[in-house]
Amino acid sequence: MWFLGTLAIVRTPGNAVGDRYSLIEFLFPRGASPPLHTHPQDESYIVLDGQLTIRAGEQRFRLETGATAAVPRGVPHTFRVDSDTARVLLLSTPAGIEGLFLDGGVRAATPTLPPPDTPRPSAEELERIFAAHEVVNVGPPLGPED
Repeated sequence: MWFLGTLAIVRTPGNAVGDRYSLIEFLFPRGASPPLHTHPQDESYIVLDGQLTIRAGEQRFRLETGATAAVPRGVPHTFRVDSDTARVLLLSTPAGIEGLFLDGGVRAATPTLPPPDTPRPSAEELERIFAAHEVVNVGPPLGPED
C-alpha cells in the first residue's frame, strides 16, 4: 500500500496469527515523520537499511541499519528518517495497526515509494481512520532540526 508518501507491505496480517501480532515492512523517504501519537499496540522497529531518530516519551535515540527499538503501548512516540530512504520492519503487538495503513492507503502499483500525485485521504478522512484504529495524535512530527 502507498500510505502518505510511504510504501507499506503487510508481511504478516494479524488475522493470519490470531491477531497476536502483525509485521509490516515500510519504505520511507528522507524526512518522513508521523505526528507524535499513541495507540494500544507495542511497536518494535527493526531497521533493515537507513537511519532513524526516534522519540518515545522523554527518550530520544538514533537507530542505524541493523538496530532495533521497542516502544510500549500508550507511550507518545514518533520518528524521523535521517537517510535518503529507510527500510524498516514494524512488529505490532497485538495486531491491529496494519488496518490503519490498509484503510488509509491505496494499492501500490510498484514496490517503490509512491509518485507525488498519489491520492491521499483528506484531513477529515485521516481523522476518522486514526480514530477507528485508536491512534491519537498528541503533537507534531519531528522536523529537520528536531
